[in-house]
Amino acid sequence: MTEETEAVEWSGSWVSQRLGVELVGDDGLKELLGLALRRNPKRAHLLVSHVLGKHVPQKPSVVYGHGFALGERVRELLGSEEAARAVVLGYAETATGLGHSVADGLGLAPYLHSTRRPVDGVDPAGGFEESHSHATSHLLLPEDPKLLAGEGPLVLVDDEFSTGNTVLNTIRDLHERHPRKRYVVVALVDMRSPADLGRLEVFAREIDARIDLVATAGGTVRLPDGVLEKGQALVAHHETTPSGTESPETASSRGTAAGDAGDAGDAGDAAPGRGVVRVELDWPAGVPDGGRHGFTPAHRVELEAALPRMARRLAEALGTPEGRATPQRVLVLGCEELMYAPLRLALELERAATAHEVEVRYSTTTRSPVLAVDDPGYAIRNRLVFPAHDDPADGPGDRYAYNVTGSGFDAVVAVVDSTADTPSLHAPDGLLAQLAAHVPHVVLAVLPSHVPGREPSHVPGREPMHVPGREPMLPEPLRGPGFSSYAPEEVGWLLQDLSDVELEAPTEEREEAIQSGGAHYAESLPVEYQPSAQYQELFHAALDTSAARIARAVGAVTDTVLAELPLRRGRRAADPHPRPVLVSLARAGTPVGVLMRRWAQHRHGLDLPHYAVSIVRGRGIDANALRWLAAHHDPADVVFVDGWTGKGAITRELAAAVAEFDGFDPEIAVLADPGGCVRTYGTREDFLIPSACLNSTVSGLISRTVLRTDLVGPSDFHGAKFYRELAGADVSGHFLDTVAARFDDVADAVDTDVKELLSADRAPTWVGWAAVERISEEYGIHDVNLVKPGVGETTRVLLRRVPWKILAKRGAGADLDHVRLLAAQRGVPVEEVDDLPYSCVGLIHPRFTRGATGADGKAVATP
Repeated sequence: MTEETEAVEWSGSWVSQRLGVELVGDDGLKELLGLALRRNPKRAHLLVSHVLGKHVPQKPSVVYGHGFALGERVRELLGSEEAARAVVLGYAETATGLGHSVADGLGLAPYLHSTRRPVDGVDPAGGFEESHSHATSHLLLPEDPKLLAGEGPLVLVDDEFSTGNTVLNTIRDLHERHPRKRYVVVALVDMRSPADLGRLEVFAREIDARIDLVATAGGTVRLPDGVLEKGQALVAHHETTPSGTESPETASSRGTAAGDAGDAGDAGDAAPGRGVVRVELDWPAGVPDGGRHGFTPAHRVELEAALPRMARRLAEALGTPEGRATPQRVLVLGCEELMYAPLRLALELERAATAHEVEVRYSTTTRSPVLAVDDPGYAIRNRLVFPAHDDPADGPGDRYAYNVTGSGFDAVVAVVDSTADTPSLHAPDGLLAQLAAHVPHVVLAVLPSHVPGREPSHVPGREPMHVPGREPMLPEPLRGPGFSSYAPEEVGWLLQDLSDVELEAPTEEREEAIQSGGAHYAESLPVEYQPSAQYQELFHAALDTSAARIARAVGAVTDTVLAELPLRRGRRAADPHPRPVLVSLARAGTPVGVLMRRWAQHRHGLDLPHYAVSIVRGRGIDANALRWLAAHHDPADVVFVDGWTGKGAITRELAAAVAEFDGFDPEIAVLADPGGCVRTYGTREDFLIPSACLNSTVSGLISRTVLRTDLVGPSDFHGAKFYRELAGADVSGHFLDTVAARFDDVADAVDTDVKELLSADRAPTWVGWAAVERISEEYGIHDVNLVKPGVGETTRVLLRRVPWKILAKRGAGADLDHVRLLAAQRGVPVEEVDDLPYSCVGLIHPRFTRGATGADGKAVATP
């Protein structure tokens, strides 16, 4: 069967001519659908989609593109606010991948698909019947019971919408449990008969809800009288008496494969001279293999980051050992309900293979028995038959793969989950042997089956971390727009949302409590500084002036990290293409982490994972955040990111904290290192980084982090607030976009900088620490914690603490304009000094007491 032949004759003409079945409807409907016959007592004909990736191998980009486009249409229909509240439900088994693709197109929607596989220990949250299907009972097994309990729109996705019975059964079951006001039904084709067209509207009025329908195309199937009996007779004739029009594989697939299976190959399976090669994908731990128990937007971000690495491993397994010819036509074959993960892997392979003129196609195995007829006017040209290999609840039985043989594939990648990786899969008549009998090269990839409540499977090379009192599961990262104004793919916050908790305290009260030892600075938040119009003008002027300088430092530190990651201790030799996992120290490090991620994407096409975690001076880093990272990534890939160094307190804090955890490198990558505290930096100059000028409004509207025992338990992430009410003043995106716009301008300079950095002695000098100790003694403070060196730290003193004096390097220019303005607003003297390794140093009022006086007895102005 070739694509040229399919283009000449419609793949439904064989059925149409023999049974009088007609397909009528929109232009292009026959390009989407063909016809076949099946053994089913309820319906003889089968609509065979050319773009679903189930029965007919298709380009992955075509399969994913159709689902994604439907999701975009749903998002447009609902509007951004309602789309952000939506949940997508797909139908097993045929539409599991389609529904997941629709969820991707919709954007931020979590996804769940029904399943016919019961899971021990997981109670159903619902169920319904699909009356015309070969296997009817659907179960809903969400890991989070609240997934289907919300009031937002529910989007139901199936490959075809024929009678509407399945959708009505679903809505009826779920609406009784959790009523909602809006449903959207999505299908590739709307094939309802005239008699069924009004049923949704009547039902919507009955339950007092709105039900919309979105489909790629519409039409109907005209069936003559007696078509069921005629179809059954035709199926019986061709299955018992193979004719010249039927594929030889149809009649002998089981016997041929069984007879040819020989000694075990790489995976213990083989046909004559043909081994089955098993490839370890290094599937991201904690990411479900599909939507059977729910799949969140955060899971999607994790998967997107891992896909290029996994596709490279597949490509290597498809290589040319022992003189084997390079594959020119590759099929990625999913397994029944496991459709989405194989599709995304196939799509990534397709993108990479295009340049090498390698064709990639995608389809999956199925439970549905369909007659195969080797005729260009018939949609199912051939089939492989093999025993079920996932220990199904309804007992043993045959399973099928269609249009695999005779299609010119010289390699097949079979993708299954670990539940389906059973002896039956590897048996002489199993799927692998069937494939190996007809295709020269077979690769097996096994994904870990996600089971709710269980720890992620151990990944070779990653020893599990032990944290006293650990809980079995930790929440997924928070992401925008629900938490922060950053786009969801820009950063995942390993924090808990304390937005509804009153945490702000007056500056003087906080300072007295901190200095008296009555409270830690991380137990409360300062009142958010609201900049004046003059101060905002200074910020924008500073950003315009320094954007190129910042972009250059971003490029230098990012490319240094990329160049040195393979050399870090603990690297696994089996991974030749390591990619850093950026972990920003919230919150000052977060804008820098986002910019580093953008640089890697813009300059190198790398999609790096990025998270933000809390670290608190005197209390250490969030141990639960490290545990989450270790469960989802190789700790050796983690690169901690911060904005700048002052005296190196956080550098020391991080080194002490991660020493208790295996595999993490304590080194911090910073934009600017004026204190000489780290060896990975963009520059060691102390210059104005405009993100230091403001608080939450340049950091995704997120507060400084909070660690308080009554709010943060032993199994919780540290907390922070999302200041949604400040959205009108938010310049987070403007800051990022302004700097990123200068990336191309500084590319040549960055290349030069990185060469110099990689060859230079970058050992920490700790020059800043020595200066801080000297200043603490000279000014009679005797507490280095009250000395805040550098432009960024000085700005924080003026915005959050009770400042005493500002020391400015003599001759410092426009970089300190905003510091001088803030100091004037608060009545704080600015003293010019010589021999300062920083542009400026902020001194917190020593031994501060209530009444706004300090050690010198002078009053202090409030912000």
